[in-house]
Amino acid sequence: MKAEEIRDLGDAELGHELADRKLELFRLRFRRATMELENPKLLRKIRRDIARIKTILHERRLERERSGGGRP
Repeated sequence: MKAEEIRDLGDAELGHELADRKLELFRLRFRRATMELENPKLLRKIRRDIARIKTILHERRLERERSGGGRP
């Protein structure tokens, strides 16, 4: 998932995407441990997607704090 695609999503959608990616990462780690993972590069891709989502959520949180609205 590219940063542009992530930025187009709302906060609630990002929360769902983050939860989905974390669950997918858990499943991939489990498959790696049982030697059933065909493509180990998927782990890296999912970790990076999680990092992108968290970064954009953090940017939005900071922007809300600067503008004076929202929770700290």
